[in-house]
Amino acid sequence: MGAVPSTPRSRPQDTAEYLIGTFVGEKSFPLRSDYWQKLLELSLDLHWPAHRVTEACQAFAQNNCYTRHLAKILIHLSWCLQESVSASGVPSLAFTKAVNASYISSVFLKYLIENGKSDTVEELYLLLEESEAVSSNFSRDQNIENLVMHSVLSFIGKVELSPNTYLLHHELLKFVLIAMSTQLLYGPSPGPNDVHPFADAAIIQETSLVDLVVRKLLLNYITRPRFPSNQYNIFSEGSQPGVLQRVGSAAANLVLLPLSYFVGSSSEASRSSLADSSLSVLLTLIHYRKCVLVESLKDKSDVSATSDYILKEETYFSENPYCKALENARDIEFDRMDIEGNAHNARNVRIPFASLFDTLGMCLADEGAVLLLYSLVHGNSDFLEYVLVRTDLDTLLMPLLETLYDAPRRTSNQIYMVLIILLILSQDSSFNASIHKLMLPSVPWYKERLLHQTSLGSLMVVILIRTVKYNLSKLRDVYLHTNCLATLANMAPHVHRLSAYASQRLVSLFDMLSRKYTKLAELKNDKMHLSIESRDGDSLPEDLSTELHIYTDFLRIVLEILNAILTYALPRNPEVVYAIMHRQEVFQPFKTHPRFNELLENIFTVLDFFNSRMDDQKVDGEWSVEKVLQVIIINCRSWRGDGMKMFTQLRFTYEQESHPEEFFTPYVWQLVVSRSDFSFNPCSINLFPVDLPLEGINTGGEANKNQISELNDD
Repeated sequence: MGAVPSTPRSRPQDTAEYLIGTFVGEKSFPLRSDYWQKLLELSLDLHWPAHRVTEACQAFAQNNCYTRHLAKILIHLSWCLQESVSASGVPSLAFTKAVNASYISSVFLKYLIENGKSDTVEELYLLLEESEAVSSNFSRDQNIENLVMHSVLSFIGKVELSPNTYLLHHELLKFVLIAMSTQLLYGPSPGPNDVHPFADAAIIQETSLVDLVVRKLLLNYITRPRFPSNQYNIFSEGSQPGVLQRVGSAAANLVLLPLSYFVGSSSEASRSSLADSSLSVLLTLIHYRKCVLVESLKDKSDVSATSDYILKEETYFSENPYCKALENARDIEFDRMDIEGNAHNARNVRIPFASLFDTLGMCLADEGAVLLLYSLVHGNSDFLEYVLVRTDLDTLLMPLLETLYDAPRRTSNQIYMVLIILLILSQDSSFNASIHKLMLPSVPWYKERLLHQTSLGSLMVVILIRTVKYNLSKLRDVYLHTNCLATLANMAPHVHRLSAYASQRLVSLFDMLSRKYTKLAELKNDKMHLSIESRDGDSLPEDLSTELHIYTDFLRIVLEILNAILTYALPRNPEVVYAIMHRQEVFQPFKTHPRFNELLENIFTVLDFFNSRMDDQKVDGEWSVEKVLQVIIINCRSWRGDGMKMFTQLRFTYEQESHPEEFFTPYVWQLVVSRSDFSFNPCSINLFPVDLPLEGINTGGEANKNQISELNDD
């Protein structure tokens, strides 16, 4: 065949050119053939251009249905890994064979997945022919995908990372991502007919192995191992550097195809590391959801039919053991006891929370790290409790707040994740109190003004309000607005010495939302007037009424926030009182408004109290900011709250939506495709819209909360 690499008879049958050519060719080699040993033991150093690689993949896709070479090399990969695990990480020939088997499998498996003619993944042909002679260590009815995933995950979880094992660990992590990439072929709502053979095999592994894998992936992420390339000695030949040493990439041992086949750009390749791959694998594993179809008999008494029952199909999602393992992870520093004095389940994943906390603090500029932090604080109560008792909350909060500050250059989904994390943290009263006690010498990334000796709580208020204003002018996303205001509302009763700048921003937020509300109300009145004149009572646009209702709720929440500060924390916040007095005219139009007057009563009670104290003062010359503030501080001490109405404190909690997989599965894979050491054919992706090149994923753009639709620069 013209597309198959040529294999002249005169060429020795143990060269890389011949072995790869026959692997993709028409001839089928039995599972027990010596050919497999030659293929996997050879130091493969081909230098094929891209078009020859494509030709080889096309030939393999055409012939694999007859040769079943993918199934056979996966079986050999499993055997090599089993031998490597038994060797306990000691370098052996099995390591060399496993690396080659993993790499070759990844190359051709990836091509088959992304270029399949159907979404049933039938082109993989993961079954041996009935006539195939098998070895004693392989049963014909054995599930190949389960065999290989068990072996791969066993190596990842059980074999310690070292200079000798680093390369194989790296290749296997890449293999897992490629094997699970069948999810990219389907839509965002998992269905019972979706076919993910390798992902399904991963989630049926025994609990002990799952725990080992989750622990190892987290430790890889925490320790962020980096081994110098000169320690890769598996493929060195004599005094000459091996292929790995020359190329300097763990994915280049074959050089069977250009590095660009796996990565989108050189910058993506240079950014790749074992820690990043470990995080990608962990996120894909914990967010995988398998939809299962069940049939049950339902009473059909209300329907005329000959039978009293009808067969009804229902679906549910099976439990994800990786997600459960992460949620049950415990701090290695503490052997906690329950109230009966019994130790927690010894099988739980145990990791150093302190190291994980510090690592996340260093990496939160990365979307993957933010998603991991969300998964931990939402699902793992022990880790959330650990975070809340830390005295250096700025380690996590500063990079999160910087992400919000830099919102125009971030994806909206990253902004959502950050806001949800802040909302979850703000549900704890001790958190809300402690962030106002932690003082920041400076905030170098905040450019609008110099912030010196401001509290972390004040900075958080400023950034959340800034995010609301940005959203109002650019994204116009109700979900984002709600999360920002909910977090501010949770913080309000615990505010302590809010800075002058934060106080001004808070009043300015009310002013901005009130002006928007007024414009909408006027527009609604104009529309109603026109509809009356035209005698068409139904002509008022529904979206206008909806938007007005939304801004009514937003204004009420802001007034609730101000009420909570004035009711529960006024003596500790003279700057808030000053800001309200300085801009008291913005509240006046709503004093008699039926939707807001109740919430404004306390604000005008405070204004009356402090305005009267100001009138009683004899001041030489003009009032200055310092003089006004001094009067406020003095009278805050005598404030007793007389005449204030007590409202029930607003307390917002985060609840995950009923079908979170519709958001998280596409989001995780969008991150994986953007940063892993492999790219994926955009034309084959159905999991999320791909309207533009994937390189734009890490930059800004508008996106719906339930879709990751924009991949363009802001």
